[in-house]
Amino acid sequence: MKAPLYNQEGEKKGEVTLAKEIFEIEPSNEAAHAYLLYQRANGRMPIANVLTKGEVRGGGRKPYAQKHTGNARQGSIRNPHWKGGGRAFGPKKEQNYEKMMSKKMRRTALFSILSTKAKDGKIAAIDKFEMDKPQTKAFSQFMDKVKFERSVLVIVTRAEDTLKKSVRNLMKAKVIVSGYLNPADLMTYDNLLFTETALKDLETTYVK
Repeated sequence: MKAPLYNQEGEKKGEVTLAKEIFEIEPSNEAAHAYLLYQRANGRMPIANVLTKGEVRGGGRKPYAQKHTGNARQGSIRNPHWKGGGRAFGPKKEQNYEKMMSKKMRRTALFSILSTKAKDGKIAAIDKFEMDKPQTKAFSQFMDKVKFERSVLVIVTRAEDTLKKSVRNLMKAKVIVSGYLNPADLMTYDNLLFTETALKDLETTYVK
């Protein structure tokens, strides 16, 4: 499968070949959805934390006598059914939301999303982006010339620092390193723009 290749001025200069092992597999929507749930669950931080009746201050003595009051017997005003009492079965910070997913399944899910993007013509590449210093305006002009619909996710290598800094302030674009591809970003952004070196890194990592 091919994808258009642009220079940093936004002019089409040819095509790049996408590795069929990554961009031409039979997509599995179930695997992609499972990977998204896995990512969100493992990134979830438990915040809600309630106090049980043993942790709420006060209520050490009986509120009134056991008998001859006409009321039901009560042991403490910190029982859950009392106002200001502890919570029964409430959320605790120790709660663990982590999910398990095999490395093979995560790869299948990742390749499924990339294959769907490639099939829909949502993948492009840029040969290089060389500037003396980061320029958000320069990359914004590049996007205007290429005419990406909606949003774009830019995938770079660690060494391409100028491009990373040129993209990060744009509203409809985000930049990530190729080693950190994840379902949330791939599904959120409509188009994918790889640098040539990022594509090669991806093939080196996953294609043997």
